[in-house]
Amino acid sequence: MGLGGAPSDSALYLNFPPSASAGILHSRSLSGVQVHPVALFSILDHFLRRSDPEEAEDEDEEQTPSSSKRVIGTLLGTRSEGEVEVRSCFAVPHHETREQVQVDMEYHRTMYELHQRVNPEEVIVGWYATGPNLNMYTSLIQDYYSRETAPHQAVHLTVDTDVREDMGVRAYVSSPVGLTPKAENAVFTPLPVTLLAAPSERPSLSLLAGSSSGATGSTVGTGPGVLMNDMDALAASLQTVQAQLRRVLQYVREVLEGKRRGDPVVGRYVMDAVSTVPIGNAVADTKDGGASQLETLFNSHLQDVLMVSYLANVVRAQAEVSSRLTLLT
Repeated sequence: MGLGGAPSDSALYLNFPPSASAGILHSRSLSGVQVHPVALFSILDHFLRRSDPEEAEDEDEEQTPSSSKRVIGTLLGTRSEGEVEVRSCFAVPHHETREQVQVDMEYHRTMYELHQRVNPEEVIVGWYATGPNLNMYTSLIQDYYSRETAPHQAVHLTVDTDVREDMGVRAYVSSPVGLTPKAENAVFTPLPVTLLAAPSERPSLSLLAGSSSGATGSTVGTGPGVLMNDMDALAASLQTVQAQLRRVLQYVREVLEGKRRGDPVVGRYVMDAVSTVPIGNAVADTKDGGASQLETLFNSHLQDVLMVSYLANVVRAQAEVSSRLTLLT
């Protein structure tokens, strides 16, 4: 698509990939990128395990200033209508100088083939790099991954490891620029990024958040980021439940007193939560409003949890003893 009138040397020409009707998803069709915490932590772990910048400078004095801090890798995930979901990734060795960039393509293909044996539903959706800078080498690598993800557009994810306030995660798609497009000439269009977290992953994320916020961020334990035992975790969970119950009770009282307008959606959620505890008949039959029956139910559930934990430890110990006996025989 050209901007301007008749062709001239001063005109700027933007060449977008073919439209989605031709079977190709171009940059205008993507509405966002979703990133799982596993992929994000893998990128940060790759950055922490990079080679020492001082050693890299000794090996090659012509190295670019940002190359000692930049690592790249392949993003794996799934595609839906208008969105890309990044589920995992793996590192790809590369080396940058002021004159050229080298990427180990054979390592990339081998790792992808091995990953396909484990998770065949995850495909290449793009690549990542640490650092917010976009340069000519970024366009060259983007061009390679665009061929890997064809007929779909490759997503470029950048993670700024120097930020202190926000996550520093950005996503881009590219389109070639110029009358005769070249691999090193591309314009990058930002896309909104959403960080996903499954319910099973939230406790770990909360622990990491407490570790990064300092000692004051840890409510239970000897320091920030310290794993709690079962009883301490149960106590912390009960404190959280009590705080949530106080908020709900305050909301219900304000609605009953006419200080706040009730929300039908919130009311349905409250009814669903109350109906999960079978104390309706006990409220009319007992003087304490069902508190004794609720305590009995809670103690019974706590005993079940402790029994399951004990059985799990017994099975783990038995498996360890069996493995050691197998080694001896």
